[in-house]
Amino acid sequence: MKLKYIISFALLFVLSLTGCGYLDIVPTESANEQDAFKDREAARRYLYSCYSYLPNPRHQTESIDFFTADEVVTAFEHETFANFPKGNYTPSNPVISYWNTLFQGIRQCYLLLNNIDSVPMMDDSDKQEYKAEATFLIAYYHYLLVKCYGPTIIVDRVYPLDTPIDEYPIRSPYDECVSWVADKFDEAVALGLPNEQEETSYGRATRPAALAIKSRMLLYAASPLFNGGKTAYPDSDADDLSGFYANFKDVDGVQLMSSTYDASKWQKAADATLDAINASLDAGIRLYQLGDTPSSISEPSDPTEKTLRMTFVDRYSAEIIWAETRHENHYSIQRKSTPYNEKNGGSFNGLSPTLNMVQSFYTKNGLPIEEDPEYDYGNAFNYSEQTDFSHGVGTTLNLNKDREPRFYAWVAYHNSYYELYAYADDEGVTEDNRNKMLVGFRKNDNCGIQSRTRAYPPSGYLNKKGVHPSFSRATGGSVINYPWPIIRLSELYLNYAEALIELGGGSNLTTAKEYIDQVRERAGIPTVDEAWAQTGAVLDQDKMRKIVRQERTIEFYLENQRFWDVRRWLLGTKYFNTKAKGLDYSQATDAGFFNVVEVNFTRSFRSPQHYLMPIPIGDTQKNPRIAQNPGY
Repeated sequence: MKLKYIISFALLFVLSLTGCGYLDIVPTESANEQDAFKDREAARRYLYSCYSYLPNPRHQTESIDFFTADEVVTAFEHETFANFPKGNYTPSNPVISYWNTLFQGIRQCYLLLNNIDSVPMMDDSDKQEYKAEATFLIAYYHYLLVKCYGPTIIVDRVYPLDTPIDEYPIRSPYDECVSWVADKFDEAVALGLPNEQEETSYGRATRPAALAIKSRMLLYAASPLFNGGKTAYPDSDADDLSGFYANFKDVDGVQLMSSTYDASKWQKAADATLDAINASLDAGIRLYQLGDTPSSISEPSDPTEKTLRMTFVDRYSAEIIWAETRHENHYSIQRKSTPYNEKNGGSFNGLSPTLNMVQSFYTKNGLPIEEDPEYDYGNAFNYSEQTDFSHGVGTTLNLNKDREPRFYAWVAYHNSYYELYAYADDEGVTEDNRNKMLVGFRKNDNCGIQSRTRAYPPSGYLNKKGVHPSFSRATGGSVINYPWPIIRLSELYLNYAEALIELGGGSNLTTAKEYIDQVRERAGIPTVDEAWAQTGAVLDQDKMRKIVRQERTIEFYLENQRFWDVRRWLLGTKYFNTKAKGLDYSQATDAGFFNVVEVNFTRSFRSPQHYLMPIPIGDTQKNPRIAQNPGY
């Protein structure tokens, strides 16, 4: 496996290009483009600038889908991202909008394609790879537009700056956009995207990345939101948008989203995902497994839990297909998640899994808590002393006991251990082990709210996923930087399973189980058949649909996925239009703390408009031929 160095591709340099010196290096408009392509080094820097338009998926002011679903509540309701779960985004204030930025990136990529052949003394093979990467980025930026806004503007060339508005392209029907973007990804592959990048270029486009993102887009296109606007199966919880989208047309009366279900879309998604899986395996990409964890990591002590914790944060993980390589910023996931540090303020103690998310994790038998015949669900919300001291010591909610390894790897609960490098006098630290501390969430405990108005866990739980176990409290909250997975192999396995389940049929359901089981086995829980044999449930299409969705909810917790999954399944009203629940962090006693309460933060989802993001009003005013998304 090749070494993968964090920031090795030099996206830190890309960040510098977006500052005041950017135009000195990359003249994009009226300046002389010859300067940007005068030699190989200038062309390389220009290519890197094409990547600079990528939204940072772990940045609280750049990412629409980070901390914005129903997985967590935070103590940071004043920050930019918090406007999305509140429903505070409109055409006049889209809060975070990809619309203009991505079109700028697309233009930049076309300028590279138009000029790269003119670069003197540059190998033809390098020119060809630059063309492939620019084509990949054109496809990816369009994919992001389709994911956010549905029907988008297809930009197939550089338009002169003086192009009259009435000659500029307008939004194309959604299915045409999907087909065009899929073809563009294929074009990037045909142009010669490599199977993997050299270690100094980690984070640049590859063939597996192109096929993987294409397959994800086709899965979304087959999902109810974009495939008829309603579910093709009975689901009383799902919103029905079919009638609404039947009237979604442009100014010329062209239908922009179909209200007719097309089962063949699932087959396209399945075929594309299998291609992506095979390309990934051929490139040496595989699931992160027991034995992959660095020997320097001592906690979590359980090997499966250690593997799960490190799957996401190991910079050398073989599971990542494509990653974001910019450094995590000061206010991102690790400092937001780690126990409050009164000595130096380096931890903000406020990223808090909701009770709904806590309940979503399986039992140790790999079953939903309400379906496991061995799990005492009736007493789940009572509390008692822990008798298994591997995860903590003291009184805790029964709900926190006998759960699957992913729960213990990624969630800290009252009187549980949080694996990180602690102070010698932190609670739970022993003389020979400073790699974990005991955390408590009642009002006056070490992670309780105490007298603060921020830096507290609003649900009485604290996130551990995305926090490296070597994170150091003792050095002011020193984060361990690692590439952020944009897509990893386990997603392809569950995407493939979902597509097969929707296609239906005995052989498809059997194959779907095989791919789900690979993820479950790595998670340390029984296979689908083994687990549900305990319940006597019939694993038909409807049941398998529920299983793969719960598996996705767990496996991709806090990975920029659920914001979109809930939308494409048309479940926004059910999950996003209700306040989160948690334990009563305002109470100092067990009797008070272990009560389920509503977290008093506004949560609003307005159907149908919130299923798509709003196009900024400035763009629709400049060009009235651009139809706004329905409901805005």
